[in-house]
Order: sequence, then structure tokens, then C-alpha cells
Amino acid sequence: MAKRKDKGDQANENLNDGNSGEDNFGLPEVEYKPLENPEETSKVEESTYKTEETVRESYSYTPAEEPKSNAPIIIAVIIGVVLVVAGYLIWEYVYKPQKAEKAKKELADQKARDKAAKEKADREAAERAAEEQRRKEAEAAAALAAKPAIGTIETLSSRTNRYYVVVASAVDGDLIMDYAKKLSAKGTSTQIVPPFGKWKFYRLTVGNFDTYALAQTNADSVKPEFGEGAWVVKY
Repeated sequence: MAKRKDKGDQANENLNDGNSGEDNFGLPEVEYKPLENPEETSKVEESTYKTEETVRESYSYTPAEEPKSNAPIIIAVIIGVVLVVAGYLIWEYVYKPQKAEKAKKELADQKARDKAAKEKADREAAERAAEEQRRKEAEAAAALAAKPAIGTIETLSSRTNRYYVVVASAVDGDLIMDYAKKLSAKGTSTQIVPPFGKWKFYRLTVGNFDTYALAQTNADSVKPEFGEGAWVVKY
């Protein structure tokens, strides 16, 4: 009975059959192709290189622009706010109190100066008033000392063209003489002006002057003693 050959045995036989030739030295047969034209190969490679070079040249990388940061603006705003707040605090709690204190001090100093000036003015006015009073008292004392014990009585007989201070007038000359004697007893000298012109009155005078102004001044000064009836007449 003949033995059945398996597939492995058949493959080995086929392989051995192919290697049994004398020229292949037992190596398997290789399918080959003829070499291509060297020039065409070089052109293809050069074309491929140029295409790659063109692609590289046409492609350029542009980095994405990073968004700008707002940090400097925020910092500047914060600094500005801090400066404004600091300025307000300095104004409100440093400058204004100092200004108010300065104004208060200046007002107090001004009041003190005004008070001192007023006191000085009052003191000077009081001193002037006291000096005036002393002067009047001295003049009154001197006038009193200069008065004779008995005043003189003079009756004018003609016009003198002077201004006389009249203290009394009457139609009756005796009444005027009685009043003149009364004043003489007090040390006041008088002059009796007789009636003249259209007036028929005797006038008793206590002084005579060159001008009306001097006479009127004397009349005003004797009004406390003789009353508002003192007046001036030219004779």
C-alpha cells in the first residue's frame, strides 16, 4: 500500500525541484526588472525637490498675536484713585483744620488789636478831657483872682464903634443901675449903654470887643451865668 504524501512533503519537493539547477546554486529564483533611465530618475527627483522647496517657501509661520494686558491701565487707575483719596483726606483733615485755626488766631489777634486801640483812644480822650478840665479850672481861678473885690460901673456918653455884650436892658435907667451895682458887688465890671437911635432902652453890658465874632464868643461863654438873654450890640 503506497504512503500518502502530505502538503508539506509536496512543498519540499517543489522547492527542491527549483533548486536543483546547476546555475542557481541552490538559491531561489528572483524576479527582476530592468533599471530605469538615470536621466529621467534625476529629473523626477529634481522636480520633487523643487516642489518641496516651493512648498517650504510659500508657507510661512505667523505667530498668533497675544492679547494686550490691561494691567497697566488698571494700575494707573488705582494709583489715580489713591492720589485723589489721599488729597481729599489731606485737605479735609490737615489743611482745613490748619486754615480754620489760622483764621481763628488771626481773628483773635485782630480783636486784641482793636481792643488795645480802643483802650488807647479812650485813655487819650480821658487824658484830653482831664487836661481841658484842669485848664478851665485854672482859667477860672485866674479870672477870679484877677477880678477886683468890687466891679466898676461905667456909663458911656458917646459911641465907641465897638461891640458890647448886653446882659440886661430896660426903659428905666435906675433899674439898670441897680442891676449894675448888684453885679459890681460880685466883682463884675459893667458898662451902661444909653438909649440911641430909635430904641429908648438902657443896656447893661459886661464886656466890649473889636469884632462881632469876639463879642459873640464872649456872650456864649457868659450865658450859663446870665441866661440866654446875653446878646451883642454895636455902639
